[in-house]
Amino acid sequence: MDKLTCLSVFAATARLGSFTATADELNMTQGAVSKRIAWLEQDLGFTLFNRTPRKITLTDAGSDYLACSQEVLEKLSLTEHQIRNEQSKVVGKLRISAPSAFATKRLAEPLKLFLALHPELELDISVNNQNADLFKDNIDIAIRAAHLEDSTLKAKKLIEHSLCYFASPGYLAENGTPQNPSQLSTHKCITYSLMRPSNMWTFEGSKVQVNEVIKSDSPDMIVKMARLGSGIAAMPKWMVAEYFENGELVEVLKQKHAFSLPMYAVYKNSNYIPHKIGAFITFLSDYFSNEDFLSED
Repeated sequence: MDKLTCLSVFAATARLGSFTATADELNMTQGAVSKRIAWLEQDLGFTLFNRTPRKITLTDAGSDYLACSQEVLEKLSLTEHQIRNEQSKVVGKLRISAPSAFATKRLAEPLKLFLALHPELELDISVNNQNADLFKDNIDIAIRAAHLEDSTLKAKKLIEHSLCYFASPGYLAENGTPQNPSQLSTHKCITYSLMRPSNMWTFEGSKVQVNEVIKSDSPDMIVKMARLGSGIAAMPKWMVAEYFENGELVEVLKQKHAFSLPMYAVYKNSNYIPHKIGAFITFLSDYFSNEDFLSED
């Protein structure tokens, strides 16, 4: 028998002081009320009510158990109300995991706008270049630059960004500028260790093995080493556009079609997705769609 239902019947009976009144209020038969109270007493191993032909009263044990039961029922009711509220409104805490460069250069602005629309929301942002475990780390949404492989997760594509290839003017002056991808086997290359394999770059659908002299899981470190003249690197263009403009970096192999990498918002596969998660993913998708449209203009 459902113990939670029995607790509710017990609390109502204690409040009303009558099996009959409880049956009327809960739209049950008197026999059903008695049966649930009897089952609860048997399960607990002590008597909840003193029964006489005229009335019922709580035993001392029943009185103590009532206080506990009411606390449990009230807490459960409050929790259910809060969860239902979160299912229909953008409230509560939203836990997001995102790669470092994307978080600071692309995510901060839409986060600010979304918070302005939903002031009751609290954000908890984890910046980590490693893929977070949504279940173990209690993450609501993870931003990932990779194709979805885990069937326990769902994903919404946000953007598609093409990689560009670059080096410092000093490096190119000393080592020459590659004219085709095959020449990367003789150049010093700085690679992203989270790409598998990290020493294989893709051009026009063909993979090229590069001379990997430095690899890192930090995009910021990769860009910094390229700016210092340590070699040729590959990153999304939005990460390094400012350095092209100020002359710290030079784009190479521009005529070749670079590898395109999708960025996804990944979340748990559940029948009940909190509204805050769905609303944020939709907002983020619309934001980047409009951003791409405006950049084309």
